[in-house]
Amino acid sequence: MPMYLPFELLNNQFLVTAGRSIFWENESALILSDLHLGKSGHFRKSGIAIPQAVLVEDMHRLVAQIQFYKPQKIIVVGDLFHSNANKEHDFFLKWRNDLEHLPVHLIKGNHDILKESWYREAGITLHKHSLTIGDFSFMHDINDCSDDEKTYCFSGHIHPGIRMRGAGRQALQLACFFFGKKYAVLPAFGKFTGTVALTPEKGDAVFALVEGNVMRMQ
Repeated sequence: MPMYLPFELLNNQFLVTAGRSIFWENESALILSDLHLGKSGHFRKSGIAIPQAVLVEDMHRLVAQIQFYKPQKIIVVGDLFHSNANKEHDFFLKWRNDLEHLPVHLIKGNHDILKESWYREAGITLHKHSLTIGDFSFMHDINDCSDDEKTYCFSGHIHPGIRMRGAGRQALQLACFFFGKKYAVLPAFGKFTGTVALTPEKGDAVFALVEGNVMRMQ
């Protein structure tokens, strides 16, 4: 199975990647959602032993995709962070300093609760509700995409999954990308998250993440 698969929307070309992101070729933009940086540190503060390797693996995967796709900007559709500042935020700042030339746009998610001054110091352009580029809008929660919206919406928030059934009662739920007629939902980029099963309808496109690869389901 490939590391990415092409997908066309409104005459724009996208690559749906096994790295839990979408590369928008026309805008040279890497789109991702729900990193939840600081989540494992937040749990450790509460006495729950979560290894920091979870954060390191997520950041290494992000760096690898930046090196491979060479985007001119990054669009994060919410929940880049998970909580108030902790040591994992310092790790992010070191990473940001190494790539300070790369614009990062963050559409504010419900977990992005840091002070606005922190985002400015980190070189992040914060969008409180949505960001629109051409025929596409980016927001954290797809419920903010109104019925009369004229653009196609990209979102995250719900950490979508697709349920696959095997022989007997065996079942497996995989993180996935969901493309409906009017909107798309990205999987959580951070792997320290659960998934919510979606039920696709006819005409929807679903790309499942399977053992480091991406596979189109329908």
